[in-house]
Amino acid sequence: MPLGRDIRTARRLTKRILESRRDRAQVSRLVKLHPQPAPGSVQIAVYFADAKVNMYQVRQWFAPLAEIAETWPVAIIARAPSAALALWEESPVPTYYLRSVADLETFVHNQQIRIVFYVNQNTRNFQMFRYGRMWHVFINHGESDKMYMSTNQFKAYDYSFVAGEAALDRLGHKLWDFDLEKRAIPIGRPQADHLGGELPFTPDDRTVVLYAPTWEGDRSAAAYGSIASHGVDLATALLATGEHRVIYRPHPRSGVVDHDYKAANHAIIAAIAKANAADPGAQHVFDDSPQLGWQLGAADVAITDISAMVYDRLATGRPLLVTRPISAAAEIDESGYLGAAEWLNSADAADVVAFVERVQVDEEAHRRLHYWVERHFGDTTPGVATQRFRTAISTLMTEWETHSAIHAEDDDEDDDEFDPFDDLAVGSPDAS
Repeated sequence: MPLGRDIRTARRLTKRILESRRDRAQVSRLVKLHPQPAPGSVQIAVYFADAKVNMYQVRQWFAPLAEIAETWPVAIIARAPSAALALWEESPVPTYYLRSVADLETFVHNQQIRIVFYVNQNTRNFQMFRYGRMWHVFINHGESDKMYMSTNQFKAYDYSFVAGEAALDRLGHKLWDFDLEKRAIPIGRPQADHLGGELPFTPDDRTVVLYAPTWEGDRSAAAYGSIASHGVDLATALLATGEHRVIYRPHPRSGVVDHDYKAANHAIIAAIAKANAADPGAQHVFDDSPQLGWQLGAADVAITDISAMVYDRLATGRPLLVTRPISAAAEIDESGYLGAAEWLNSADAADVVAFVERVQVDEEAHRRLHYWVERHFGDTTPGVATQRFRTAISTLMTEWETHSAIHAEDDDEDDDEFDPFDDLAVGSPDAS
């Protein structure tokens, strides 16, 4: 068994090295098609240091970013070649590939960036944190009760845009000496104003069930994934009825750590293909598309793991089942919505049809759901969250103008000469 794991690990590493070389070569060919912006033309930057595998984190912000770009010039900073290639192809706002710290330094010097948004806690965020006189704002890539949502890393940012009252309570409970009133700004979920997209099936009288599990996690406390424990049984049951349409949307990292988890994921994908071959009218969907929107709106019932997908679905106010992790070490904060959620245990996965039917008609479950929708997101009337997002940005822009005017004289003295390496110690983490 250890030998088998070592061989698989070696294969993965070799594959990553080859893919990285290919991506770098492709970026070198295409970068001339994406020249650097005119000096002073970028006011808001989205900093994304991750590779393509985590593109889902920034992708969900595409529509809100495109909207605010109509008022404030927005650009995405990509630090990894695979992400740059994907962003050049998909992003509705300009993307600039800044491989080295020197590239980043030059970009910051040439622009007048007022706000930098961060969608994750990548360690390379610290290479951007070093720049003052701009607001560093954590916007995250979702709302959930996972431990990730209340780490002490929130203190690294000037501000955090959070979803609502539940997030404020979570941060207030977990973090010591954190100025919640000033540094955490509720905006709702602007992404929920953009749940569009073309359906890959023709609607009929089938009950549409979205199963959107997360990956297996890289430690016991975050082992929320259900594909191996629940997924095969529930997919088998739903595919067999002839009355349900399954949309299967696994996390893109599913199976990267655990071989059995990967095998279960492939088994569900194969079962969907087999069911469609037997009954083309079923139109079950294996969804690995980059866009998230129509899936949440089209499903009569959604089944998710403990992840941001719970809250993406919650924002729609429609029926939802949450899988309970089989790992005793998985941290579950039941002080919030998860304390009132409709749970699906692994032992009940084969009976999922009964659970799906019940949550569609259970009036008490509907009342609980709507209470938590408001608690997590506030007013979910279409357009309200987007306006709150714009208002928060506008406020920070005004604050930037105020601080910039106060320090204008200091800036004139400090900016006489520019050296991209003047404050980088030889051998420091940034000097790479």
